Amino acid sequence: MLGLSVLLARPADAQAPSTDASSERPDFSGVYYPWNPNAAPPPPQNQSGPLPAPTRTGPTSDGSEGRRPNAPKLTPEYMAQWDIVAASRTSGSYEYDNIANCLPPGLPAMMGMAYGMEIMQIDDRITFFSEHQDALRRVYLDGREPTERNLNDPTYAGYSTGHWEGDTLVVDTVALTTKSYIDGSSPHSDQMTVHERIRFIAPDVLEDRITVNDPVALLEPWEWVRTYRKATYPNDELREFACAEGLRDSPE
Repeated sequence: MLGLSVLLARPADAQAPSTDASSERPDFSGVYYPWNPNAAPPPPQNQSGPLPAPTRTGPTSDGSEGRRPNAPKLTPEYMAQWDIVAASRTSGSYEYDNIANCLPPGLPAMMGMAYGMEIMQIDDRITFFSEHQDALRRVYLDGREPTERNLNDPTYAGYSTGHWEGDTLVVDTVALTTKSYIDGSSPHSDQMTVHERIRFIAPDVLEDRITVNDPVALLEPWEWVRTYRKATYPNDELREFACAEGLRDSPE
């Protein structure tokens, strides 16, 4: 019997960290859409005459009009890389366009989605699923830390661990692939990390305060705030984003 007990026992270092559940933690579960509380209201329906031309708040994503004023401040080396990306996209090439190549948006760009996002929450983890590109990330809440294997296998979503500080979810993400971009076009190094503070700022309104650190690619940490509003039936259903189907018609 002793031999059987030894075989069935899990090594101490293989046990999952214990979970400290708390009923006081907020429940983020649900489907959310981006929401801008400062957006201008739509014009009245009975307005006469032509509508005014839309106001452009930033350049197009192909880089043809330069960088946004609030874009990450890149070091000269990485600014030169951005120039290459911008020139390529402006020419119509897909070489540096992850979205056109059906690749995930990566982090933190994933959290700036223009589509819906579903949050699934249990005691030991929170899963974020974006309708855009079917992008997925998990935040582990049970005290585990990234292993050497995780750190040596960077991915688009990276490896995220989190903890609660009162009603705020604090998340740190490492192991992010350099094949992704910070804000959709700004390159980064393998030393980039992402820090987030996520909380409700009003009923059903979620805020994500994002800080990106990269001592190699950034002149200073880049901060970004995203706000989402929880959807209700029947607008709480996400659609499949079958991006791979589009590759059939893409240029070789």
